[in-house]
Amino acid sequence: MSEMFLQELPDELLIALPYLFDHWALPHQRPPGGDWRSWIILGGRGAGKTRAGAEWVRAQVEGSLPMDAGVARRVALLGETYDQVRDVMIMGDSGILACSPPDRRPTWKATERKLIWPNGATAQAFSAHDPEALRGPQFDAAWADELAKWKKARSSWDMLQFALRLGPDPRICVTTTPRNVPVLREILGLSSTVQSHAPTEANRANLAPSFLREVRRRYAGTRLGQQEMDGMLLADIEGALWSGKMLQAALRDRAPEMDRIVVAVDPAVSAGKDSDACGIVVVGACLQGPPQDWRAYVLADRTVQGVGPLAWAQAAIAAMQDYGADRLVAEVNQGGALVETVLRQVDPLVPYKPLHASRGKSARAEPVAALYEQGRVYHLPGLAALEQQMSQMTPQGYHGSGSPDRLDALVWALHDLIIQPASGLLRPRLRVL
Repeated sequence: MSEMFLQELPDELLIALPYLFDHWALPHQRPPGGDWRSWIILGGRGAGKTRAGAEWVRAQVEGSLPMDAGVARRVALLGETYDQVRDVMIMGDSGILACSPPDRRPTWKATERKLIWPNGATAQAFSAHDPEALRGPQFDAAWADELAKWKKARSSWDMLQFALRLGPDPRICVTTTPRNVPVLREILGLSSTVQSHAPTEANRANLAPSFLREVRRRYAGTRLGQQEMDGMLLADIEGALWSGKMLQAALRDRAPEMDRIVVAVDPAVSAGKDSDACGIVVVGACLQGPPQDWRAYVLADRTVQGVGPLAWAQAAIAAMQDYGADRLVAEVNQGGALVETVLRQVDPLVPYKPLHASRGKSARAEPVAALYEQGRVYHLPGLAALEQQMSQMTPQGYHGSGSPDRLDALVWALHDLIIQPASGLLRPRLRVL
């Protein structure tokens, strides 16, 4: 059917078809309707953000015929550097020149850092490293690319706002992979901002299958994958014990052979869809050499929610069996003897150690966070939900919703594997006279 359709098209329409972006665009690449000042396209790597920005510029400057005027005559193109504006936004595979039909294609004047269209419209390149260059010029449209990684994002964005003062309705298109930077959060919070969102997978038809397989294998289920593949804006709480950078540095593809493995459980005291989850985390440790050389690997998060005591006990015992764990540890401040009773209903011989919390969650978490700061704890892929809770724990308390059950289980595991054994070895012994 599609071949017949193409064969029946006149030659002029067949030639024009690749440039009719409204026909080919993905939903997140189409500008929203309504009254807005800034359109933010948040997307994963390769999601088609650059193509959307380039086509939006085309839609602003082109008229019905090649020499007709569009709604915008003077456009600012703002990227992290001049080279990136030229190489990605203008001359890239999805840039303005590649997207433009021959009779409407602008000319690039490198000496002026300017694109000039046949109808007289212009677009000028600017670097976010030089926000002062935006003083003086004025525009009726702008395209800003990868705003979330600009070193001088605040001053560059502010200068751009003052320059957008031509025409009845100057607008900005922002294309960026999300990062938790203040200026992006503030723009998204404005009533004059609209946004589109898409993961990398949305544009899979235009991506190499080997690329998708590799990034899925390495980053699916990780905090970095949520940001770079799913295009999610992840929140880092100011003063959090774990930063996104720290968690990214902890990521590893695989773990070596472990000397000890424990399954830690933070039991849920109630069941139901709105109840707290039962945190179940599997952690292994390499314990060769002095305590300062010990390393831990978080192997899996087997947390369950909305189930009764018998179900979470079965999940914890199954995690032990799957990973060949040496022991199961559980916090018993709330469940008391019931925790052990339920576990032994599933496996009467389970190696089990009850743990009692004498300090608050933040105080227990701080020495564990110190292990991460020292580069002594690593994460395997698949721990995004756990990492999200970690990034919301501060010395003043937990800033997420509900209870940090996954994090509590992690803390108990690392206390049992590393912190308590090491403190016993490093504590000075009293001499007997």
